[in-house]
Amino acid sequence: MQKALYEFQSLPPVEPREMIGLWTGRGIPSGHPFDGVLENLGWFGKRFTPNMRTDALLFRLGEQRLIPIDPARIPLRLALRFHRLGRTGAAKCLFSYLQRGFRAKGPVASLKTMSFQGVASAAMVYDGQPIIDHFRRMDERRVMGAMTIKGDDRIYFFELERVDEP
Repeated sequence: MQKALYEFQSLPPVEPREMIGLWTGRGIPSGHPFDGVLENLGWFGKRFTPNMRTDALLFRLGEQRLIPIDPARIPLRLALRFHRLGRTGAAKCLFSYLQRGFRAKGPVASLKTMSFQGVASAAMVYDGQPIIDHFRRMDERRVMGAMTIKGDDRIYFFELERVDEP
């Protein structure tokens, strides 16, 4: 985790308006319990709207379709406790079956400027979970994210890359 945290801290801030659009994501292995879990479950990325609302978790549904998931429907503490199961084939099958029930009825997070470790940058605050994703710029098309959970000192790191929408 220290290497990823150092890399994150070395990056410049990003403005919330620069986040607007569709982004594909991938985890950055750092020893967090969620390393590899989202990818196993078919995570695509995030979508940020001009009104500063966010589809926080977009998953693939088939080859061409994306489905927004409401994180408030996911038992976070249970997911952290049994994280190893999240990397199994059984979890992948079960999640694909349950996706429709987890579907969000609209954006489930807000995009704003927040300070993290002394640097003000874009951050996504989840509506129904004690989670904040902090962002820093890697280059013109990529940002690094640091997901923090209130009451848990571990940080999940990920990268987002802008997707050109047709």
